[in-house]
Formats: sequence, structure tokens, C-alpha cells
Amino acid sequence: MPTVTKPTPPPHADQHLLALLLASTGEGIFGIDMDGCCSFINHAGARMLGLDVAAVLGRNMHQLTHHSHADGRHYPAHDCPIFNAFRQGLSCRIDTEVFWRQDGQPFAVEYSSYPLLDGSKVCGAVVTFVDITERQRIAQALQRANSELEQRVGERTQALSVALGQLRELAAHAERVREDERTRIAREVHDELGSLLVALKMDVNWMDKRLGEQQQRPAPEAEAMRERLRCKCRNMSRLIESAVDNVGRIITDLRPSILDHQGLWAALEWQAHEFAEAAELALDWDMQDTDGVELPEATAMAVFRIFQEMLSNVGRHAQASQLTLRIKVDAAGLTVSVQDDGCGASPQQLEAPTAYGLLGMKERALHLGGRLEITSELGVGSRFLLQMPLPSPSPSLVGFSA
Repeated sequence: MPTVTKPTPPPHADQHLLALLLASTGEGIFGIDMDGCCSFINHAGARMLGLDVAAVLGRNMHQLTHHSHADGRHYPAHDCPIFNAFRQGLSCRIDTEVFWRQDGQPFAVEYSSYPLLDGSKVCGAVVTFVDITERQRIAQALQRANSELEQRVGERTQALSVALGQLRELAAHAERVREDERTRIAREVHDELGSLLVALKMDVNWMDKRLGEQQQRPAPEAEAMRERLRCKCRNMSRLIESAVDNVGRIITDLRPSILDHQGLWAALEWQAHEFAEAAELALDWDMQDTDGVELPEATAMAVFRIFQEMLSNVGRHAQASQLTLRIKVDAAGLTVSVQDDGCGASPQQLEAPTAYGLLGMKERALHLGGRLEITSELGVGSRFLLQMPLPSPSPSLVGFSA
């Protein structure tokens, strides 16, 4: 049987296939001989270097495009990983260096260098490279974004930690205030009402004893005793009136009855005039467009308590002579403004962690969707501005009306 031999492709066919392969890839590819001179390069590689293919062939590639580091320092050829590919028979993959274009501008590259072998003999190297400038730009932008995000997260975490600490301190302060209030009420009940009731009991016992003796006395003495009994009754009546007044005052401190009976607007006006009279301040009072406006019970109580705390701050700290109060309802909601002409306060005082009264007012307003702004200037005075949204009309709302 005759032997069939396959025809050997002509040399130019392999070269043609290699040329097609080099032209089809977007990466730069070039080969170098043992002297480091370019033996071939594809169009993509030459284009990245800013040269024509013909201008690259035969030139030393290290001197042409790899001569310097990114910072401009000289890059010795004996340190070049590309040349080490054929000098030491080593392959490498590098993404931290630059190539240089014909116009003298560097561009970041990722390149791989592999030795070319003819049998066991190294006859050069082939290098593939790609421009990674855009990749590095994106990576740097991502790194900046991550750093900014970490910074913001850190700032938010710090802010939340501070806010949590303030809320804890505020909660502890509120508990202390409640306990102090319980103690004050208990003391007043004990000291004032208790003493009044003891005095009444003693008077009642005295009257009971005198009445038992009344029948045994002569007429003149009996008449004198009756007069003493009448005096004792009048004294008891005064003690009872004093007890009633004290009970009313304690109840008013806990919850003013005017708030339930006449509504929020009357309660605010009453509180303003009571405070101005007690503190001997000139009062400029104005309330507009509140007729027919009703607020839910929780909102009305919050507004009243915040208003009380505003006036309390004026009384404790302002040393004022004039007080200007403005209350208005419009489409934006309820606005309550309290302004004094006192000594004012610094920003550090207003933002101090121990300013529990101010923090409590802000938190109470924020809880119901409102906000409290406090502005102050030393020597000029302070202004408290409370803004609360009006509730949507609903038959289920419980309003404070007259």
C-alpha cells in the first residue's frame, strides 16, 4: 500500500496566519531578539506607542518605550523584567509600571513577557501589553469613594454616639426631674396640707370638748364660750380656704385646669400674663388666627409644656425687662415665638450637653413632627421659635376647645 504524505504548508502561509492573529487582537504584542530589538509588533501595539509599525521594527524596545519609571527616574535595562525573560529564561506579569509614547507621555500598562525558545535555546521574548490608565482611574475613584464613605460612616457613627449619649443623659435628667417633682409635691402635701389638717383636727377636738362643757356653764360664761366657738369656726374656715388654695395650686402645677376647660389658646394667654406679672416684665402679646383651630391632646400638651419651658428659661437666665410673644396659625402650621431683651447666650451655652431644658424642648417638638429654633446674641437677647404642623382633619382627633 503506497504511503500518503500530507503536503507541507509553505512558509508564507504560517506567516500569514500569524499576521492575521496579531491584527485581530486589541492588545499590544511585540517580539524582541536577544539584543532587545523589535522583531515584530502588531498595529494595536504600535498605535498605543504613537508610532507606525515600520518605525518600531528593529529598535531597542527598552530604550524606545521602557526607559524610565513613572516618576521619570531612569530604568536600567538590567533591571527590566522584559529583558530578563530571555536573559534568564523567566516569564513575568507586571501591572505597576508604565510605557512611554512617542510624544513623551507615560501610560500605565499591564504587560506579560515570555521567552521564545528554539528547541532548548532562548532566542528572544514575546511581550503582550494593554493600556490600563482607565482601569487605574476607576480604581482610584473607587478607592476615594470608599475612603469618603468610610469617613462619612465614621462621622455619622460619632454623631449617633454623641446623640445617644445626650439622649441617655436627657432620660436620666428627666427621671431626676420627675423624682424631684414627686419629692416637692410630697413635701408640700406634708408640710402645708398636713399641718392645716392637723390644725383643723385640733380645733375640732377643742370645739367638741367645749360643747360638752357648755351645759354646765352659767349663762354669761356660756355666751362668752359661744363667741369663742364662733371665732374658732372662722379660723377653721380660713384654714380650709388655705387648704383649698394649696390643693388648687398643686393641681395647677401638675396640669392647669384651664387647659381642659378653655383650651390651649386660653391656657397660653393665661400662662403668659401670669408669668409676665410674676416676673415683672413688660409683655407684648399677640395671637392670631387661632379661632376654631383644634389640636390633638398630645400636641396641645406638648405645645403648652414647651411654652412653659421657654418662659422658665427667660425667668431663670435672661435678666430681661421686655417679653414679646407671638402666636399664629397659618397654612404652614402653628408658630410660637418667644423673644426677650435679656443678656443672651453664647452658642456654646446653647449647645452644651447639660442644657437639658433646651434639649428636652427640641426632642418634644421633634417627636410630634415639629422643630424648635433658638437664636441668641450676647447683650441683645434670645428668641425661641416653635413650629408645629397642623394635623389633617379627622373626626378621631381630640381637640382642646373652649
